[in-house]
Amino acid sequence: MTVYEKLLEDIPHIPVDEIIVGFFSVLVKTGKTAGIASTIKYGKIHDRIGDVRDLERKSLRELAGLVWSDNMLAASLGMAAINCYWAGRDPDFITINAKDMVLDKGRGKTVGVIGHFPFLNKHREQYKELMIFEKSPQEGDWGEGDIPEQLPRADVVALTATTLTNHTFHEVIRHMSPESYKIILGPTTPLSPVLFDYGFHAVCGTLIRDYDIVRKQVLMATPTRYLKGVEYVGMINEE
Repeated sequence: MTVYEKLLEDIPHIPVDEIIVGFFSVLVKTGKTAGIASTIKYGKIHDRIGDVRDLERKSLRELAGLVWSDNMLAASLGMAAINCYWAGRDPDFITINAKDMVLDKGRGKTVGVIGHFPFLNKHREQYKELMIFEKSPQEGDWGEGDIPEQLPRADVVALTATTLTNHTFHEVIRHMSPESYKIILGPTTPLSPVLFDYGFHAVCGTLIRDYDIVRKQVLMATPTRYLKGVEYVGMINEE
């Protein structure tokens, strides 16, 4: 069973109140719960998710199923729907600052990060080595093709959850050392213990605490790291 099948397995066919596909983030709201995911924008410039009227009729489970799509806008919406479900499952999430966790676990060690997070360069000197892997590498980054050879060297791995959206998740985790400390992070992260089944020690995501505030910011193209009305939470695998 794939990670997608596990994440989707229990999502019910319940009505969805609102869908917002913003420049940086996607929101899905049902009842008192909302989910967020990063908007993946690469693809054909005029790609669209589908007929708006059809989307409005879909249940939460049907929207979540869009995660399988090769259309990255649709897959982003699917992840937001998945996150909407899991955000309402457990009231006992703990407050986690993922960037502090990466620094704490990685200090003096070799750290491999899939995804170029803005906080990384600030503490580069704290690590023995910092390897950043990106689809579109910036100066000093490794490319996606370097993952099979280089990622197994990492003592700590921090994986962006957008690998779930772009369907590279299963391929990337094949190259993580069994001995490494593994963190999955970012607003796209499903707050689900399912991810512990794939070797992760920490699952770090985003809860929407004030939907109206977040909604307005998403519509105004606020980058995810500047969003107000959210809380950074997660789960730690104690086993």
